[in-house]
Amino acid sequence: MGREHWKKIWVGSAGNMVEWFDWFVYASFATYFAGAFFPDGDDTAKLMNTAGIFAVGFFMRPVGGWLLGRVGDRKGRKAALTLTVSLMSASAVLIAIAPTYGVAGYGGAAVLLIARLLQGLSVGGEYAASATYLTEASAPERRGFASSFQYVSMTAGQIVGLGLQIILQRTMSADALHSWGWRIPFLIGALGAAVVFYLRRNMLETEVYEESGEDTPAGEKGTIKALWAHKREAFLVMALTMGGTVAYYTYTTYLTKYLSNSAGLPKQTATLVSFCALIVFACLQPLAGKLSDRIGRRPLLITFAVGSTFLTVPIMTMLKHAGSFWPALGLSLLALVVITGYTSINACVKAELFPTGVRALGVALPYAIANALFGGTAEYVALWFKDAGMESGFYWYVAGCAAVSLLVYVTMRETRDIDLNRVSATAPGVTPSPAASRVP
Repeated sequence: MGREHWKKIWVGSAGNMVEWFDWFVYASFATYFAGAFFPDGDDTAKLMNTAGIFAVGFFMRPVGGWLLGRVGDRKGRKAALTLTVSLMSASAVLIAIAPTYGVAGYGGAAVLLIARLLQGLSVGGEYAASATYLTEASAPERRGFASSFQYVSMTAGQIVGLGLQIILQRTMSADALHSWGWRIPFLIGALGAAVVFYLRRNMLETEVYEESGEDTPAGEKGTIKALWAHKREAFLVMALTMGGTVAYYTYTTYLTKYLSNSAGLPKQTATLVSFCALIVFACLQPLAGKLSDRIGRRPLLITFAVGSTFLTVPIMTMLKHAGSFWPALGLSLLALVVITGYTSINACVKAELFPTGVRALGVALPYAIANALFGGTAEYVALWFKDAGMESGFYWYVAGCAAVSLLVYVTMRETRDIDLNRVSATAPGVTPSPAASRVP
């Protein structure tokens, strides 16, 4: 992989890291600012309110996927990536300055909601633009390895957020954190986004996009009409995302709350468990991505789905009774190793399904819809089950989603050897034959 390819991957990943730092900081600091925007009540009710606003952000992701996917296909991946980070910076500033319930009543929650809608709009386009960019910027035989850096950067953003939380927990009093300290990470996120905006303005476009031919008529690039010609692939993206996104958000954004609110671990211990587990998780992504370049994408996806289907219930049950740092860390690592089969390669698998002229939209919109329905609601569903006194029902829900995706993984075609420039060699909506779609 040459120097220019590494540069493209680095710039794409750095921006993705800041995007997801801002996105996940909301989840990781929710236990501190939940009481700032809502009237007095029990802790679970406050968390449900903030989780509800978190979920609402996901419902803007299909809109962001459509708008920014269209920009990515018509104006280029660089244009879409620059726009997404601008929106994310604005949303971080809004959260940092949002007034509390004591100052503005529900006005503060309204500002929080607007900021989350902007974040949803931004991330809805960021995932697809980043996935498409990283996949196109790499050599064909290294696409799995290169695209795995999307989840490396996403996880790095969360690690930085959790690391900052650990520092603040150890340098500030609990009262200060609940009062104003939770605003610090959002200010840092806004500054980081400004730096990435500068980097992305000077980034290089991918050769695949620049050299794309007439796979899609110019007037139809990034349109719903062009995407509908590949509706089979679009529905496939939704189905293969379902189990992975529920599992991912369960063991990342929700894990810290679950360990403190359900397992009874101190907030500092729960945060440290997530921090350590995510460091290992980030390191696993390139290794699994590289493995997929050798053996294919489907074996990893199937391994994830089987593991998640049969291990989710026992892992979540034992986590609830872990009691201390080391058992909680071991179980968390086991869960994250299982979902690595999905996270490390899902970006390139989706990008490999579509032609260049509709690739960004083809990844963005169906993925965003699946996330709105399953990923964004995972935390809220978990808290609903807990509030109803049936917390174990959520474990079965996660396992069931993975089982549905397993059926898709078993029946889908292998995408490893597809030539991104020739993926649309057949008529629209028709799956290319292996002979027509393999790299020469």
